[in-house]
Formats: sequence, C-alpha cells, structure tokens
Amino acid sequence: MNIQYSKDAVKTIAAMELKTKQRIKRAIEKIPIGDIKPLMGYSGYYRLRVGGWRIIFNYPDGNTLMIDKIAPRGGAYKGGF
Repeated sequence: MNIQYSKDAVKTIAAMELKTKQRIKRAIEKIPIGDIKPLMGYSGYYRLRVGGWRIIFNYPDGNTLMIDKIAPRGGAYKGGF
C-alpha cells in the first residue's frame, strides 16, 4: 500500500520528538490494525488513535492511504481538514 502525507501532517511529524515519531510511524504502517473508527459526518474518512494523538486518514483509491491530519486529541477535529 502506498502511503501519502498532506503538508500539515508532514509539518506536525517534523515537530515531534523522536519517540513519538516512531510510535506514530509504526501505527500508520499497521493500518488497518489499530483503534480505527469512521469519522461521523465525513464519508470515507477514518481516525486512528495513538495515545493522545489522532491520525485522520482516507483511501482516495484502493491502493493509496492518505494521511490528512495528525494532531493532539483536543485539536484533531477542529477546523476540518
């Protein structure tokens, strides 16, 4: 599966400490395994919970996973994506 990241997701990852980056990366690579739920009100979007972080993603086509947003729990759902 091809994994793509939005500009916002790349920016967030760059600002994280090393342990958190590694934890997020491992969780993304294991998708579809994990604490994943569909987002209400956003057809085709899902969220992956990794500790206090939320990863918002979708599947634009059958072979691509698009990471749209990575944010702390409190700010992940504000402002849309």
